[in-house]
Amino acid sequence: MKDFDLNLLRVVVALYDAGSVGRAAQALGMSQPAMSAALARLRKAFGEPLFVRTARGMSPTARAHALAAGAREVLARIADDVLSEASFDPASASATFTIAMSDVGEMVFLPKILESLQREAPHAVVRSVSLPPARLEQALESGEADLAVGYFPDLKSSAFFQQRLFTHRFVCLLRADHPIRGRRLTLEQFLSLGHAVVRAEGRSQEIFEKYLERKKIARRIVLLTPHFMSIPTIIGKTDLVVTLPHAIGLFFSQAGANIKVMEPPLPIPRIELRQHWHRNAHHDPKNKWLRRLVAGLFTDASDEWPYPF
Repeated sequence: MKDFDLNLLRVVVALYDAGSVGRAAQALGMSQPAMSAALARLRKAFGEPLFVRTARGMSPTARAHALAAGAREVLARIADDVLSEASFDPASASATFTIAMSDVGEMVFLPKILESLQREAPHAVVRSVSLPPARLEQALESGEADLAVGYFPDLKSSAFFQQRLFTHRFVCLLRADHPIRGRRLTLEQFLSLGHAVVRAEGRSQEIFEKYLERKKIARRIVLLTPHFMSIPTIIGKTDLVVTLPHAIGLFFSQAGANIKVMEPPLPIPRIELRQHWHRNAHHDPKNKWLRRLVAGLFTDASDEWPYPF
């Protein structure tokens, strides 16, 4: 009986409970001829009548009594273990949330995420990862990473969902006592200065670099570095200028570094910060809960790195 149609188990239980072909058909939303055909298939599969017509209706045989009990148990297990909607309880879950983000992204996103998780999911662990584009796609597809939060221009195929969070901009940093004054650099000042250029793993700097390429604007580059953390010391002790996302510029200036923040002289495209996830995780309860958390924490209205500064 390896080809037995499991849908017939529902027919057995309906006939057993209803005691009538007509009422059983109505309970399952079937026509009476379809129910009669299903009963015929059951009788053929088990080699006996199973239900016999009496004055009180369709009476189950001894085999049908046993079959109905087993079918009811199987259907209940399917409903509980297979068809029931999975859930995620953050208050009790010992979950690890793996989020791909850059070093600047950690500064922007992690403090608020950690604060909320410690309150709502006290047993959870946050794992931040930085991965090259191809590896990141694999990690999101396999579930090794739950989300990518920040600027990830490569995650644009139909396999990925995305949600905009907020927009950031670029600013310029100079030494606090630099002779250039004011809130905005002129293009002439910008081009006359020596530039420090950060080429980090994060992709947001590409927006600025590609903009300069399109506009055919050539700077005088003095320093190339893959690191953001050395920038405040370097800028604070030289006459160089650096252009970077405004959140990290504000952070450095508020942390007491010997720098000042100025607006660039160019209409540099903005940085659209988003959360990305793979379609495999779209209906996963844990992933859905994390996405709702992130979407609620990071909006234009709640951005703790305001612009203008």
